[in-house]
Amino acid sequence: MKNDIFIGIDMGSTGLKAVAFDGETGLGLATAGSALPFIRLPEGGCELEAAAIESTLMQALQSIASQLGPRAAQVRALSCTGHGAGLYALDKQGQLLRGRAVASTDQRASARARALALRQGAELFEEVGFQPWAGQPLLIAAQLYGGDAVHTGAIHRLLFAKDYLGLLLTGEMATDASDASTGGLLSEQTGTWSRLASCAADLSDLGPATLAPILPSGSIIGTLLPARAAQCGLPAGLPVAISAIDLLASLAAVGAPQRGQAVAVLGTWCVNAVVDDQREAKPAIGGIVNFGAPGRRLYLENSPSSMANVSWLARTVGFDSAAQAVDCAMTVPLGAHGLRFMPFINGGGGPEGASAGFIGLTSHHDRSHMARAVVDAVAALHARHLARLASFGLGVRGRVAALGGGARDARLVRLIASFLGHPLERCGDDETGARGAALYAAQSQGAGLPQPSIEVVEHDTQEATAHADYYDSFHELVDTLAPAFAQLAEARQ
Repeated sequence: MKNDIFIGIDMGSTGLKAVAFDGETGLGLATAGSALPFIRLPEGGCELEAAAIESTLMQALQSIASQLGPRAAQVRALSCTGHGAGLYALDKQGQLLRGRAVASTDQRASARARALALRQGAELFEEVGFQPWAGQPLLIAAQLYGGDAVHTGAIHRLLFAKDYLGLLLTGEMATDASDASTGGLLSEQTGTWSRLASCAADLSDLGPATLAPILPSGSIIGTLLPARAAQCGLPAGLPVAISAIDLLASLAAVGAPQRGQAVAVLGTWCVNAVVDDQREAKPAIGGIVNFGAPGRRLYLENSPSSMANVSWLARTVGFDSAAQAVDCAMTVPLGAHGLRFMPFINGGGGPEGASAGFIGLTSHHDRSHMARAVVDAVAALHARHLARLASFGLGVRGRVAALGGGARDARLVRLIASFLGHPLERCGDDETGARGAALYAAQSQGAGLPQPSIEVVEHDTQEATAHADYYDSFHELVDTLAPAFAQLAEARQ
């Protein structure tokens, strides 16, 4: 019996990956993709050419079809997921403004976000579930195009990363609640467009018609355009389903919502989240997402910087790769002989205005100590966020899974587990975003997708005191530096 095949496409903050999964076994049959050439601009800008997105997407699908060979005829549906927020604004011709997308790590609206947080931060958190932050679509749009961008016709539609891929493949525009809510566009209570959010961002003319239609995840948005099908070698008329933001897709891929399990996603962002019941009183955490499931919410504690810190280190200090930087870090003991690092290379969710830097650097430290300081801090930041979620009773206590590219290295997962003081689960498949997208593709056809294997990573019990001491000192140092972060943020304005 020939099994159905489902394709998931994941457009992250650094690259695009497509994976074809066997619908019966859940095994990956073909994988393709590459890094995306993000363009670094002054004042923290980070953009991506439309042509680069299209070429990377089509090359990945062409490779998938080539690897599948005759079995490409068994592909039943595909779906796309991707990083949240950023700005994928379209003009009336359906083209990206200025021919570029803006990444969620873009920092040019930082000062605008800080000022808005002071004025209306509490009100916006109550309304949309998020305090203002630099990567939100409305703040980026106001920063780059001005408050009259809708009135003048510059902005016609707002999409998200996965939705733009869907538009390229089908010619249809659609989104889902998880992306729109994470972007701070929807009322957390009702799941409908927030007028307060657009007015607060000085985009009062921007309304619900600007956002693509919101569909439930797993709904079919269209079929693969004939020209696209011919170009990549996939079946003509292939159904394309709406997915969810990459975080929720990853959680769905490993069954975390059903188990009440929190996850730490070691990607470009420091993402830590759990799906739990809606609370009458909002917990004071990083964000609350209404993803369209009645009575359920996605709770977040995030920072724009996780493995991005390691990538920066590798690029700046001269390691061949992030993996080599971690290898070098592990030649030095925990604590890096007194050297500390603040892991906010792309900013931080808290303290306000947080930025990166080494503290305690002396002449006897070398790049191995710097690497260890960065790795320790990245793991401690994940633990800090996870502990905060747990402090509100969110998720099943002690049940945490590590996902994302950084989770490929069991040493990083063990470090987080040691800071938390309990074992972590590690997914044997690091392509959980693509797997989650493929799961939604399968659901659009009334099917499912088996979950990947899970490995338990034990915490270090022999050095428990050392890990606890480091973790406590990390907390104290971050909190102590809050006034300095604020002062530096003011100086950058």
